[in-house]
Amino acid sequence: MKDKIYNTLYGAIVADALGVPVEFKDREYLKQNPVTDMTGYGTYNLPKGSWSDDSSMMLCLADSIAKKEGLNYDDIMKHFWDWYKHGKYTPDHNAFDIGRTCHAAINNFHQGTNPLDCGLKTERDNGNGSLMRIAPLPLYLFQMYGEDAMKKEESFELIHNISRLTHAHYISLIGCDIYCSLMIEILKGTKNAEVLQNALPKVGEFVRHNPHYAPALNTYDRITHISFASLSEDKIKSSGYIVDTLEAALWCFLNTDNYRDCVLKAVNLGYDTDTVACVAGSIAGLYYGEIPSEWIAAIRNKKLIDKIIESFTVFCQREKSLVVG
Repeated sequence: MKDKIYNTLYGAIVADALGVPVEFKDREYLKQNPVTDMTGYGTYNLPKGSWSDDSSMMLCLADSIAKKEGLNYDDIMKHFWDWYKHGKYTPDHNAFDIGRTCHAAINNFHQGTNPLDCGLKTERDNGNGSLMRIAPLPLYLFQMYGEDAMKKEESFELIHNISRLTHAHYISLIGCDIYCSLMIEILKGTKNAEVLQNALPKVGEFVRHNPHYAPALNTYDRITHISFASLSEDKIKSSGYIVDTLEAALWCFLNTDNYRDCVLKAVNLGYDTDTVACVAGSIAGLYYGEIPSEWIAAIRNKKLIDKIIESFTVFCQREKSLVVG
């Protein structure tokens, strides 16, 4: 499990850092100037290996789970506040690129709102801010509940609670369900061509028992079709809308056969380059491993990342032994 945690989290962080210098660049620009390696500066004028809010909030979640030995929503929000206000969980003690919805939710918490009531709830509040940071959760759920994690109502409740800290609309909740379900399929050893085929019915079964989620699930209809992976690139959007981000990340994963090609394809889709790549990178990192060592070496503030990965791994392994025992 240690390697899986390492590859998932570094898979996300490395891909995030690949996308940061070209965030907001359009697809046409990147066709003329494709990203082929780790670079620096660009959009935010930051050195090579700088990672963004995506990885920072993901590390906040992993660190809180390890320190509190489980999910403590108040503590997770305190970690988000420490990142946003004090620059913790960043490459150089400087938070940047915080999204509108995450910003509002964190401020809600600081003003005394209960953590599970902080997230924004309208259809306009379906950016990718909860999806981008949720990678530690399926690892935690797999250790807690094993291969049947997505057959348990408790798993859906935990996924939804982690999302609704910032993003509380049903579309965001279902997007996080789909992501966690497919990551658990990978943890089970499911082959990439069958990951979605096996993951989606688990979410569909939950919706069958909770029909008020059905309209949200319908927004992800394209990924349910066997022809999804065959869509041409011009049919794939790479915006900050959670549906677009999840579709783009999955499309990149299904149309490549190694980590490097997957994350470079994601970055070169343009627009929300860091987040699409971050989500794709966590999936490809878990599935393939083999993250280029030179890219990992270029990541800034590795000492912090390695410390959090180590403590999260120790907790997950201990949790598994407790559950099995």
